[in-house]
Amino acid sequence: MKIRDSVAFVTGANRGIGLEFVRELVAGGARKVYAAARDPQSIDVDGVERVLLDVTKPETIVAAAARAADATLLVNNAGIALWTDFLAADSLRAARSEMETNYFGPLELSRAFAPILAKNGGGAIINMLSVVSWVAVPSGGTYSASKAAAWSLTNGLRRDLKSQGTQVVGVHVGPVDTDLAKQLTLPKVAAVEVVRQALSALEAGRPEVLVDDFSRQVKAGLSADSAVYLDFDPFRSEAA
Repeated sequence: MKIRDSVAFVTGANRGIGLEFVRELVAGGARKVYAAARDPQSIDVDGVERVLLDVTKPETIVAAAARAADATLLVNNAGIALWTDFLAADSLRAARSEMETNYFGPLELSRAFAPILAKNGGGAIINMLSVVSWVAVPSGGTYSASKAAAWSLTNGLRRDLKSQGTQVVGVHVGPVDTDLAKQLTLPKVAAVEVVRQALSALEAGRPEVLVDDFSRQVKAGLSADSAVYLDFDPFRSEAA
């Protein structure tokens, strides 16, 4: 799929990776970009259509899909991280909130946009995932679980939408220099680099993007004799 002349719908478009998706799509010659957020007026990019969207509220998803009936690309980017351990006092609240945003939101959006993409020639879906789709992060177990669910969703959508010609791209990356990861002290990738690699993979027809060395090393470690997910702690080397 080519970016030029595409019609893109981007969630979480008012900051971080979502904002960079909007900017890069406009710069790449997209015919139209729907930039969606809970506060659409906070989207500071000229030449886009601002859309009200809260991915935890199905009625806003239905309304957004009806408005963007010409879309050829859906970017499921909106996400939250509450940095909560599985056994913390408020872990159930955090887990439910992260699942609603990071898993059920993309699921509902994909269901709403799948027939639109089919009608418009197949198109594509980009799902922003994470290195924690594969491993549980200390102090972020509930977030990791939501991203693992989103990875499974991505793999299932790739299979289910193949017959209608819809390309599905999963993007894995370690810490990115955005508000979501501001409390992390690990090296971070620039948001624009994530987006450029994701869009390059889309145009090349690749189903998966491993943006940085961190994500590549973790994926390689999944099949090691002592699999990385058995004892993963990205902060261990910092403390040494």
